[in-house]
Amino acid sequence: DQARNRTDQTRRNCQSRLAISSASTSQRNSNTRTRPETVQVQGLGTIMSTMKCLLQPALHVRVHAQCFARTGAVATTCRRRLASNAATAATKADVESKLPADIARLVEKYGKKDQTPASLQTLMRTGRGELLQRTYSEAERQDTAATELILMQVAGFLRRELPIRLAHRIQDLDRAPLLRDMPSVQAVRDVYVNSFLELIEKPKITCPKEEAAFAARLDALYQAHSNVLIQMAKGAFELRAAVRNGDIKSTTGRKMKFDEMDQCHNFLDRFYMSRIGIRVLAGQYIALRQPPDQNFIGMVCKATSPYDIVSNAVEDAKFMCDRKFGDSPDVIISGRKDLTFSYIPDHLHYILLELLKNALRATVETHGIDADYPPVEVIIADGKENEDIVIKVADEGGGIPRSVIKKIWSYLFTTADPSIQEGMVAFSGEVDHSVDSPLAGLGYGLPIS
Repeated sequence: DQARNRTDQTRRNCQSRLAISSASTSQRNSNTRTRPETVQVQGLGTIMSTMKCLLQPALHVRVHAQCFARTGAVATTCRRRLASNAATAATKADVESKLPADIARLVEKYGKKDQTPASLQTLMRTGRGELLQRTYSEAERQDTAATELILMQVAGFLRRELPIRLAHRIQDLDRAPLLRDMPSVQAVRDVYVNSFLELIEKPKITCPKEEAAFAARLDALYQAHSNVLIQMAKGAFELRAAVRNGDIKSTTGRKMKFDEMDQCHNFLDRFYMSRIGIRVLAGQYIALRQPPDQNFIGMVCKATSPYDIVSNAVEDAKFMCDRKFGDSPDVIISGRKDLTFSYIPDHLHYILLELLKNALRATVETHGIDADYPPVEVIIADGKENEDIVIKVADEGGGIPRSVIKKIWSYLFTTADPSIQEGMVAFSGEVDHSVDSPLAGLGYGLPIS
């Protein structure tokens, strides 16, 4: 109302001003016939000034409305930036490495080198021997078994590449804000350091015998890293407990909030993404050394069936749900059951198992034990010429509260019962995930997926 009153008052003032200006212009026109151009310019200026006066209140009101609409978002963003800057300043102030000086220098040397990207297509082409011409002459390819050359080529690449990737992760683990002090994270850092030191000591691979020795050692390291995912999740659990108990506070001395842990989220994202890459590179090489399996190039299946993967994931998820609640909802699979594509089956199984575990648990907890559960639906669809493949999991488990939507992709958030989390911390599994683990655990399932 006040804005409307100001606008009406301004309009009346401008109209009066325009009338006076018009009268003055007429008087000047009658008295000064020799300067028509000047009179016309003055008249145009008056009109433009009048339009500006008429428009200004409306623009003023609109800008204020936009400012008020954005106030909440701006305030939230500012708080997050201030918290992030404070955390960054604290990290820089305490950036001294906890590694021994000689190891820190080695890690820094390799950490300055760039990592080499490798796509799924590159892994398949290398496994088929299509890239051998970059390393060996045609005569060498004819005189030596192709499999040996492929393995030597891949082993040589890993001998150079893996220390670089491990060095990057060691630096991250050594500098990670808040998490670097958690016992489980320190244990993971030690595993990475030991693997790094072993790999840089390996000599250049020049013959099949040296390649076989390298493969045996890499296989042992691959197994040593198999439970790193659970160890890092334990580290996140330890951080949550420390924050909850007040052992870790913000720079202002108050209890730290979820939004102030952006650097931890970013670090965990980098770490897990890099870990997936390292595991795929090493796993592909180890799989290439095994007897060939139909439709497989290493660990990549050229005819991965989403229907088969979904069926296996459903069986595992229902087993885990039955063990927890004594019952489980039915799962209906529909869509393109004949579809196949090139992918790593283990990765797709992990993703689907996590989604189905959540769907089954939410359905049972929402409708209660021994209820008539609505089925969970899984729909397999693809786009034109199989360029896009979509697997939809739909349940009637009550949905997700709006307040936690942004948190469900965080490694530091879980809806699991605290007692289950404590049991998961004591879980001594030797692999990242299996049907032996709890139905809901430490909160890394969906983010990793």
